[in-house]
Amino acid sequence: MTGRILIDLFSTLDGVAQGPGGTDEDPSGGFAFSGWQAGYPSSSMGETVSKGMQGLDALLLGRRTYDIFAAYWPHHTDGPSGEIGRLFDRVPKCVATRNDDLALDWQNSHRVGSDLAAEIAELRTRHREVHVIGSVDLVHSLLAEGLFDELTLWVYPILLGAGKKVFDDGALPSVLQLIEPPVADSDGVMLLRYGRTDRVPAVGTFED
Repeated sequence: MTGRILIDLFSTLDGVAQGPGGTDEDPSGGFAFSGWQAGYPSSSMGETVSKGMQGLDALLLGRRTYDIFAAYWPHHTDGPSGEIGRLFDRVPKCVATRNDDLALDWQNSHRVGSDLAAEIAELRTRHREVHVIGSVDLVHSLLAEGLFDELTLWVYPILLGAGKKVFDDGALPSVLQLIEPPVADSDGVMLLRYGRTDRVPAVGTFED
């Protein structure tokens, strides 16, 4: 089996993916807009997120996102978000962290080693769909090394200027392929799904 690595991110129109879900989620670097997604409700976001998680059988998370998830999802396995809560609680959680002392108390949680490429290769042999949710710093490492198969973005019509971006200067130059037509809801939130390819950007000159 060769599993897939899927990155799922909420992003502003200018590419900021930092701290979308709550005011205390990620104010690092003096970021003043943590909670920007929660402040702009989308009429279809919940439905499209649930649909996109149907094949998930493992999570790969950065430390900050893991801490947020571990504090929230085990206690939200009922109600409107119960389906996702039960899924996240059940599947293996792989945590990319350099802190060997990090407590991984959430059931079925494991630490990822320092060799990210080797760890990704191992995850592909054990899981069909490994989803990377949030975890912007980890995403930067995956994008820099081309260690992903799909990138799904929920793009909100918001401009923030400052903040951690989806793509930093270390992203591997590459051409992505749009997997399906973009979908926009009545609030202007657009769902974009891209697949990784081995193509690199070409350059040229427009002739008269």
